[in-house]
Amino acid sequence: MRRRIYLMRHGAVSYFGKGGSPLHPDEVGLTDEGRAQAEAARELLAPARLDRVLTSGLPRTVETARIVAPGAQLEEWPALRELRGDRLSAIAPDRLEHEFVHAFRGVVPLDKRFLGGETIGELFDRVLPALERLLADPAWDTVLAVLHGGVNRAILSYALTGERLFLGHFEQAPGCVNVLDVGEDWIVRAVNLAPLDLLHASTRQTTMEGYWAELAPFLERGLP
Repeated sequence: MRRRIYLMRHGAVSYFGKGGSPLHPDEVGLTDEGRAQAEAARELLAPARLDRVLTSGLPRTVETARIVAPGAQLEEWPALRELRGDRLSAIAPDRLEHEFVHAFRGVVPLDKRFLGGETIGELFDRVLPALERLLADPAWDTVLAVLHGGVNRAILSYALTGERLFLGHFEQAPGCVNVLDVGEDWIVRAVNLAPLDLLHASTRQTTMEGYWAELAPFLERGLP
């Protein structure tokens, strides 16, 4: 028998203040759009009986999970936090655009640093043991895990390949749901289901391209 994992990305957030100053990624919460995405995911997942609800512990995942699964006891798994970038000021200005828009392209090397910070290999070093710990517990049948774009890509890539191979072209829209079954093998049933925008008609940008588009106008004016 296979068990079911609903692997979700948190709803939309903004990582930049009104003046273009970067906000601390560990502290940002959902935007109005992000809350609407979470509400749509709640309706999508309403028929599912969830045995456990996991978050990374960061506010954006906790807030999303509280909307999607009201009343559920939330578990915080810090090992499943998003890739940690360096301070933007530590990245050479002529490299910033490349670091944003090419963060997840093709098969990403394990030594590739996300925005100058944590490597993809270091991400796998903490995500895969956490995943093994979850699978070692036989007491659940269906789990909702509200996590992050980079973390979800690592899990999806591992589910498809069985290797520490990071497939960067798995787009993860804010508030999206992925459906995975796991037993002796993995079955990836659905990827990047966006309940508010099933056809992804609202944009053709990746999320990282969107963040760059949000930041670039301030940089052109010398901010920050």
